[in-house]
Amino acid sequence: MAKIHPGEYYVTTDDEQINTVLGSCVSACIRDRRAGIGGMNHFMLPETLDERLRDGDAAVVGKATRYGNYAMEHLINTILQNGGRRKNLEVKLFGGGQIISNMTDIGIKNIDFILDYVNTENIEVSARDLGDIYPRRVLYYPKTGKVRVKKLQNIHSNRIIERENLYRSTLKDDSVEGEVELF
Repeated sequence: MAKIHPGEYYVTTDDEQINTVLGSCVSACIRDRRAGIGGMNHFMLPETLDERLRDGDAAVVGKATRYGNYAMEHLINTILQNGGRRKNLEVKLFGGGQIISNMTDIGIKNIDFILDYVNTENIEVSARDLGDIYPRRVLYYPKTGKVRVKKLQNIHSNRIIERENLYRSTLKDDSVEGEVELF
């Protein structure tokens, strides 16, 4: 079993479970349905521009994979590097809840981004559970494509909000690094 946190992704060729807990963040579960190679990402912010990363823009801080556009490219490229084929990709999308009612709805921005991304890249979405007010626990089995989603009640929301806020606060100290090949 692999557990991923905001700004992370994980790909496996083995029969493993990948899990995460989402608030306003979104996770894409992607696999090559023929080869059984797949993984999951967990991103907090919709996207940033390649030029801003390349130029070291001070407004762009943290790990590149916290941004949806980089998280998607890293996940897909890693699947392809491990033998997956783009034409066999199966995508399932989760998260984007508005778990903090009095704040900006970053969840809807993440949802808008991911739906636009899969549409632009012409990738078919086979399942999704996006939006609403609930955080979610997602368990993904890339070998089979099975996903289990549990909507969490308010008792867990405070812990999830604390985790997202802690992650946001640590981003300012992390540099953006790593290469991504956009396709």
